[in-house]
Amino acid sequence: MKKLLLTFALSFIGVLSFAQIEGKWKTIDDETGKPKSIVEISKDSKGKYVGKIVQLLIKPENANCVKCKDDRKDKPLIGLEIIRGLSKDGNEFSGGTITNPKDGKSYKTEIVREGDELKVKAIILGIAVKTQTWHKVS
Repeated sequence: MKKLLLTFALSFIGVLSFAQIEGKWKTIDDETGKPKSIVEISKDSKGKYVGKIVQLLIKPENANCVKCKDDRKDKPLIGLEIIRGLSKDGNEFSGGTITNPKDGKSYKTEIVREGDELKVKAIILGIAVKTQTWHKVS
């Protein structure tokens, strides 16, 4: 009986952590397929999920977000909040935006965790225009 309860408890914890996106994630460059940066996702004071670049793995053209059009304009890439305002909805995280520092554009975003990967979707007019796979950093 104890083994059964322990198995159930560990399985339950595993299911809870499976649906979480908090932590560090390695992004992959769309053009080269090589690791590009490490983004740390956490909850802000309002309970929304945000993601900040904490490490660059490829040297960018510019160390600042020169093409950003909002409060992130000319801010350093390290520490730049590229994900804002996500809420958990079942196994999906949505309702927020993601900004591409390379072109400064922001998109609605949805994120789904699949094991040690995140499927990060940039959405325009309700259609996913690009999906990236991010990998969990141990």
